[in-house]
Amino acid sequence: MREGIHPEYVEATIHCACGTDITTRSTKPNISVEICSSCHPFYTGKQRLIDTAGRIEKFKRKYGKKDA
Repeated sequence: MREGIHPEYVEATIHCACGTDITTRSTKPNISVEICSSCHPFYTGKQRLIDTAGRIEKFKRKYGKKDA
């Protein structure tokens, strides 16, 4: 590899809005994020699947199998 063309790869700290600090390596020393794996609803299990306006029932009526 050629010398002097690659960015500096340093130890980085990621700061989340929830207060979590994660240490990793990156080309930037400090990174701020609004949401991380500690507070994201998908990863914490707090996510809910909401059926808005009966879309699932509407789909089943339109494309579902007819009873014999």
